[in-house]
Amino acid sequence: MTLPVVGDALPQRGNGLTKLLARAALRTSGWRIEGTLPDLPQFVAVAAPHQSSWDFFLGMLIIFSLGIRANWLAKHTLFRWPIGGIMRWLGGIAVNRTGRHNVVEQAVQAFNRRDQLIVGVAPEGTRRQAGCPVVEWKSGFYYIALGANVPILLLYIDNANRCFHFGPLIETTGDKEADLAKIQHWYSSLRSDDGVALA
Repeated sequence: MTLPVVGDALPQRGNGLTKLLARAALRTSGWRIEGTLPDLPQFVAVAAPHQSSWDFFLGMLIIFSLGIRANWLAKHTLFRWPIGGIMRWLGGIAVNRTGRHNVVEQAVQAFNRRDQLIVGVAPEGTRRQAGCPVVEWKSGFYYIALGANVPILLLYIDNANRCFHFGPLIETTGDKEADLAKIQHWYSSLRSDDGVALA
């Protein structure tokens, strides 16, 4: 299995054994990885389309097979004992979604606290329901990248061909419509029937 090169600037984790096991699991399941990883210490990684809960396990296999540390956001109530430690070890970052708490602001603060941080996001609205196409994405991921002044790496989950694509980096300019149009164009060029629309 040919894997993308992992540069020194990327946050890294694991060892030879965890990489070997994860790569064996990917190979056994028939998944492959295409594209290149940017050698950057910080970015938001957007994975779409999100089709099932199994996408999380696929993502963890890819992370461990590459030996990189990628984090993800989850509601703070999931980080209580007895599974809180496991959630953090897997890369979870607790965010409070209740009341006056702003998830985007909390994510931006996480970037500000760390020199190296990749935050993976499956944007709300990208998950298909009962075979129906996606009609609209939520754009919180965009505001996280904009607020933290980090680029967005586009990832495409091609379930039909069991291929995980690392796509282009998108720099946020503050022109939301123009930036999201670039993102939409890339996903549309890969699979027009996904019905990708960003709000």
